[in-house]
Amino acid sequence: METQVLKITDIEKDGALLDEAAALLREGQLVAIPTETVYGLAADALNPKAAAAIYQAKGRPSDNPLIVHVSSLEEIPPLVKQVPPQLKQLAEAFWPGPMTVVMEKSPLIPSTTSGGLETVAVRMPAHPIARALIQRSGRSLAAPSANLSGLPSPTTAQHCVEDLTGRVAAIVDGGPCQVGVESTVLTLCTQPPKILRPGAVTLEMLRKVLPDIQLDEGVFEHLSDDRKVASPGMKYKHYAPKARVILVRGTLEQFQEFLRHQREEYGVLCFEEDVPALNARCVTYGKEQDPASQAHALFDALRRLDKEGFSLVYARITGEEGVGQAVYNRLLRAAAFDEIQL
Repeated sequence: METQVLKITDIEKDGALLDEAAALLREGQLVAIPTETVYGLAADALNPKAAAAIYQAKGRPSDNPLIVHVSSLEEIPPLVKQVPPQLKQLAEAFWPGPMTVVMEKSPLIPSTTSGGLETVAVRMPAHPIARALIQRSGRSLAAPSANLSGLPSPTTAQHCVEDLTGRVAAIVDGGPCQVGVESTVLTLCTQPPKILRPGAVTLEMLRKVLPDIQLDEGVFEHLSDDRKVASPGMKYKHYAPKARVILVRGTLEQFQEFLRHQREEYGVLCFEEDVPALNARCVTYGKEQDPASQAHALFDALRRLDKEGFSLVYARITGEEGVGQAVYNRLLRAAAFDEIQL
């Protein structure tokens, strides 16, 4: 398959390219699109064959549900069994934006899109190109991350080119993603509501709207592969470079001492301010006291580890407050839960 790269710098001036991508989506083709979180691999969410093609292109397990992207609240009622009363408050606070809500699905949602579940995950993205494509295509778009399954998620069009050339009809280049990690996923199908995957909309932010919301046990714990989950990113090894990644929790001084005792060749994933103190080949992922910068840089840093040719990487981690929960969640899965406490 030939993959077109459509570079969009201005929605008005590049309207013809947007129309071209929208036409492909209406035809049931796959198109990688930018969102504010990561690039998504979009297809018509209500077309079972198009949804199935997403799994095939990514090599994604078929029980890993897809997130359905909409551009307005009016698009949601046909997709769900009933609109939960909390949705309006959540939407007013966080949509358009990096929040996904799991609800009971209507018969309109194909089993392929829902990963065989009776629920559907819905999000209203903030990225103007994503919203324009939903509107121009006239379709709700299923759009997991636009990468090969298990690899670090793409935050630039070039990442999509590296993973998906020859597998999808088009890649829409809208520049780098602003947030850098996938959306927060919460479910309204449990009492109390639960966060299934942390993201830029944090637990603290959500508690202002849903005071009783909790973190699901699967956010920071390994779940068995036979457990059914309502959100992407809860099972399997995710976001991982080819290198073996081991998380190391501790201060910079403790981390220095730890590295002095390592005899095997290794690389280091660390914070920007760590580099001068470490006698090692380093790849950085933001600043230690700035979790938002870590989220923005994380997936590109994980991809750079492989470009550096590392086979073993020690990643320094510290606390996880706010967006830091999302960063830790992604690193845990990239490291297959291999963590050392100093």
